[in-house]
Amino acid sequence: MKKPTSIGPAAGKLAVLLPGLGAVATTLIAGVEAVRRGMAKPIGSLTQMSTVRLGKRTEKRSPPIRELVPLADLSDLCFGAWDVFPDDAYASATHARVLEQDLVDALREPLAAVKPMKAVFSPEYVRRLDGPNVKKAPTKRDLGELLREDIRRFVSANGCARAVMVWCASTEVYLQPTAVHAELGVFERAMAANDPAIAPSMIYAWAALKEGVPFANGAPNLTVDIPALQQLARQQGVPIAGKDFKTGQTLMKTVLAPMLKARMLGLDGWFSTNILGNRDGEVLDDPGSFKTKEVSKLSVLEHILQPQLYPDLYGRFEHKVQINYYRPRGDNKEGWDAIDIVGWLGYPMQIKVNFLCRDSILAAPVALDVALFLDLAARAGMKGIQEWLSFYFKSPMVAEGLYPEHDLFIQLTKLKNTLRHIAGEELITHLGLEYYGG
Repeated sequence: MKKPTSIGPAAGKLAVLLPGLGAVATTLIAGVEAVRRGMAKPIGSLTQMSTVRLGKRTEKRSPPIRELVPLADLSDLCFGAWDVFPDDAYASATHARVLEQDLVDALREPLAAVKPMKAVFSPEYVRRLDGPNVKKAPTKRDLGELLREDIRRFVSANGCARAVMVWCASTEVYLQPTAVHAELGVFERAMAANDPAIAPSMIYAWAALKEGVPFANGAPNLTVDIPALQQLARQQGVPIAGKDFKTGQTLMKTVLAPMLKARMLGLDGWFSTNILGNRDGEVLDDPGSFKTKEVSKLSVLEHILQPQLYPDLYGRFEHKVQINYYRPRGDNKEGWDAIDIVGWLGYPMQIKVNFLCRDSILAAPVALDVALFLDLAARAGMKGIQEWLSFYFKSPMVAEGLYPEHDLFIQLTKLKNTLRHIAGEELITHLGLEYYGG
């Protein structure tokens, strides 16, 4: 057994700071409060329910993740948020209609205590959304400094020992990296000059990293996928992760596409369409925001199937994605996939998937795990991009020059091996020759 990674204890309260107090954030907060009170189980959360096998299968050692590594306890989490609407978490959860109102009412006291700070926001970046609870300042650099003050004030007022920030707000319009994003000094001068290439999510990330707070991007925004903020994360010794929580349709793609590739079955086309009626759906009804989401969702199959290696199987497949705002459905998203595959001798076959999922119910445990694992990474001295958290994201961040790994099962192996590494346990290769005299 190797020496365990030196990790600071998970002592004291952990501030979980959430830009965006909408459906995902309120479902997360209400869920943690319900689990704390024994009212529900944390289903969907690896940190709370999953185990990690250690050593040989014959040893029968599979401790829970939360016992293998020192994670913050749910009782030590303290939630803060920013939002363009002044509604507290109780009012916002009531409006979101993700959870049964009886449960929301039972948690009224802790939810009502989470009141959003004024947001950094501009309708130029999220066109279908606007609200009054917004910060005013001469420059984007000044707005970032106001966010830094918010972080310090919240941590101090609530007696927190440390903090993490997880973006749970809306999808911004599509942005591509420019020279403004290439270096930290240039980026900060661009903030002071109110450059339009600096989106609100980047200001939040900059403020978090300046304060030594780990940052995760739960939306497909560019945000920390730029050299300037990655440079800042390394300078500050702070972990970052993203982007875009992997929940419904893309989750299914990262399960089904590896099966096709594993069996060398061809793909002729994959048509995906969704309907949802929550605030996220309304935002994505704008073409600019949809473009950001579309790019995130379309990249998955290319990376998994590797058409450059298997041109006969995947060299010409068609991939289309649609998202339609349909108000009556609310947060209960429905996704359809029509998949045209090719088998032996070129014979066509089809797979049909109809996933009636609950968007925020799937996203909330992801947000929880990401927050707890980022805090663990910070205490373990792991800085910059945390590729081992790819399991949770549609567009995983990787080092320059690498392609992202999208296969859900490879991602899970990487995550659990990283936890074994941190704990000083042997990594598991699944070779298994020792059982057969190899």
